[in-house]
Amino acid sequence: MDEQELKNKLTQEQYRVLREKGTEAPFTGKYVNEHSMGMYKCAACRAELFSSDAKFDSGTGWPSFTEPANLKNIELKEDNAYGMKRTEVICKNCGSHLGHVFDDGPEEKGGKRYCINSVCLELEKKA
Repeated sequence: MDEQELKNKLTQEQYRVLREKGTEAPFTGKYVNEHSMGMYKCAACRAELFSSDAKFDSGTGWPSFTEPANLKNIELKEDNAYGMKRTEVICKNCGSHLGHVFDDGPEEKGGKRYCINSVCLELEKKA
């Protein structure tokens, strides 16, 4: 899908976050307090990204996951924007920005917190 097709498919907010590396305001995303079982997919290309089994309440205001559902669908890249040193999480399939990963997740689950913008995700609920 080219950029114009993505622009037509996505909402303005989705495009801003996914393609222009924006961030949604904390505690505003539709998946922050979502507890349904299923698979979270990329809103741009529908690649499988995170299972609801890995979701946890981090209290940060964004959906948080301990690990990706499929490592081959995620790319990690150093991000030094805004004077911060972070690790960006990117959909490997379409190159869209998803959020960032931090080392302050639950220790018993590996210590990672994938902090992902709700607008970047579509939840395919289990029947």
